[in-house]
Amino acid sequence: MADPAKKPAKSVTNDTELLEAPAGPSIDAEDVARFSALAAKWWDVKGEFAPLHKFNPTRVSFIRETVQDHFQRDPYALKPFEGLRLIDIGCGGGLLSEPMRRMGFEVTGLDASEKNIGTARAHAAQGGLDIRYMAQTVEQLAASGEDGFDVVLTMEVIEHVNDPESFLKTCASLVKPGGLLFVATLNRTLKAHALGIVAAEYILQWVPKGTHDWNKFLKPEEIEGFLSDTGVSPDPAVGVSYNPITARWALSNDTGVNYMIVARRDLL
Repeated sequence: MADPAKKPAKSVTNDTELLEAPAGPSIDAEDVARFSALAAKWWDVKGEFAPLHKFNPTRVSFIRETVQDHFQRDPYALKPFEGLRLIDIGCGGGLLSEPMRRMGFEVTGLDASEKNIGTARAHAAQGGLDIRYMAQTVEQLAASGEDGFDVVLTMEVIEHVNDPESFLKTCASLVKPGGLLFVATLNRTLKAHALGIVAAEYILQWVPKGTHDWNKFLKPEEIEGFLSDTGVSPDPAVGVSYNPITARWALSNDTGVNYMIVARRDLL
């Protein structure tokens, strides 16, 4: 009789797929466990992810306008991005995946936390959204021979992985010719430490203590360096700043705390 202990771990990702459990060099097990413990709270607009809910409209608008211009899509169309494939790497509970699907993208949501994927799948089902959610790492997906995507999102994820360079290169490998890669993260500056950790975690308590490690924050030039030999060309970083008076986030010229980078792959 076979020893069940020797069987590889498996994870059900939808009704028809059976995949290996999330694994890969970029996984930070402590961070995965931390976010898994909060999985049920992703859609609570007053809970631990409240800051992300406030931040989300700015991210969505930036993605929409950039993709719209790049692919010359009609800004007045109900679903302007029909026919385009998008992957949301580190999708969490689906806060970005859902609005992307509503805009017409064929969406794949990827996360190393099976609990996050469970929450994302359940919430999408409630809204009647057909999103392909997978409890996998980007390394596993790339190794599977997955076709490329027109848009690859990795938003507020890279500061939570163990090998950011390898992680980002793998993300870039999934971008189709003529496609886009979006990266959002925090800058490794004293200002980011003061606002993104001391203020956000300890004073204002916007996010749980220990959510971020300043040493894992990345400067824009580091992101650009990671992408230098991947075949995608990064645009200048765009800052995202919080206005405490209006309690809103907006794009800005200040990349000292939060920023986003778009990288483009040329057509063959």
